[in-house]
Amino acid sequence: MTIDEDTDWVQRLQQTLKGKVLTSPENRAAYAYDGTWGEAWPDAVVLAHSTEDVAAVLRIADEERVPVVPRGAASGLSGGSVPERGGIALSLTPMRKIFEISPEDLVAVVQPGVVNLDLQKAAEPYGLFYPPDPASLDISTIGGNIAENAGGPRCLKYGVTSDYVLGLEVVIPGGEVLRLGGRSIKNVTGYDLVHLFVGSEGTLGVVTEAILKLLPRPPARATVSAFFDNLDVAAETVVKVVTSGILPLTTELLDKVSIGVVEDFLHLGLPRNAEAMLLISVDGEPESVKRQAEEVAEICRRQGATGVSLADTPEEEEKLWKARRSVSPALGRLRPHKLGEDIAVPRSKVPDMVRRVQEIGRKWGLVIPVYGHIGDGNLHPTLACDRRDPEEMKRVEGAAEDIFKAAIELGGTLSGEHGIGMLKRDYIPLALPDNVVTRMKAIKQVFDPHGIMNPGKVFPE
Repeated sequence: MTIDEDTDWVQRLQQTLKGKVLTSPENRAAYAYDGTWGEAWPDAVVLAHSTEDVAAVLRIADEERVPVVPRGAASGLSGGSVPERGGIALSLTPMRKIFEISPEDLVAVVQPGVVNLDLQKAAEPYGLFYPPDPASLDISTIGGNIAENAGGPRCLKYGVTSDYVLGLEVVIPGGEVLRLGGRSIKNVTGYDLVHLFVGSEGTLGVVTEAILKLLPRPPARATVSAFFDNLDVAAETVVKVVTSGILPLTTELLDKVSIGVVEDFLHLGLPRNAEAMLLISVDGEPESVKRQAEEVAEICRRQGATGVSLADTPEEEEKLWKARRSVSPALGRLRPHKLGEDIAVPRSKVPDMVRRVQEIGRKWGLVIPVYGHIGDGNLHPTLACDRRDPEEMKRVEGAAEDIFKAAIELGGTLSGEHGIGMLKRDYIPLALPDNVVTRMKAIKQVFDPHGIMNPGKVFPE
């Protein structure tokens, strides 16, 4: 699988971006996939080191009508970084400068290739932190987080990526550079184009710089774990905690299957007969954290929880959170592969959604563990499977569609934090009316009239 390097647009790229264009089969293969099962080879790879590099790529690509697929760490779970139609895989990972951490303005100015965890570490010496914390924070990049509007466990209290993006530098097809927003917390001058690009999945343009809001780091944190014999009661407990006047940092749920696979994996002594496990964290001033954690534990006990534990040191918290972080790798013990889904429903509908997933699993003869951020209704039903079995994969496809339909019927949505990409694009009509999709496509037409930006993503064909 080789590409003709005499192709006009490849020659133009090589002449303009000397040493930054890769065309060998092994290099193209390395940029053919993301965190999903999708795979498609780009015709060329460009390693962008600057805004000028990105502008040059988008100018040439627009003139030559070549697809461009922006790419960070390829940790996405919706197929957004897969170059389904070939063209250029535009890697932003070389752009990893942190230009500024400002304790006065409480902002960071960064390039898109900065890894989320590296930004967290850079903010720590100033007593600050960047709240969005996707599970992939140790590898995922800020550019990718912005493209997908990433969330994470802390988003119940602190919000998602869009709540922290104040300004962007964006390059659009043709190579034009736009400066949007700024360092001000409040800005209602004209249309909010900043947040039009947040969550746009690389279909409108390429982020080359971001101004991000930071917050003072709370001095203390504590976590309560509790097990329940009834899933509905576990969900009701979270509602009681939130309506008690406590706004938790995190509220994580593991269902019975998740508890079982983690116990098989780690042998932590988790009760296999429990229907649900909750992890509820609080943060703030030490005295307040201690009081709130004790109140959370007491609410859990009043609700009939068993095995309630309170951890208020980093070491004790690490033990409790080890179970939650281990769910994904532990699921590999069930089947060789897994399809991790991402739906969100109103908090009150979480028990209904979990029951629906259980019914769907029985209907299709599949094991589908459920875990996720119960406090904001964001759940991750995970379909355990074997991709080598065509018949089983047909059942997986049917089950996934039923999960999406159930989420919509319960007043929810197709994705809480992973995005649509190419895996969920065919289900967009379930979630959005035709006239809304038509206007979304019209917006894309304004910024990308020739359709070169990440074609085939988000919208059904």
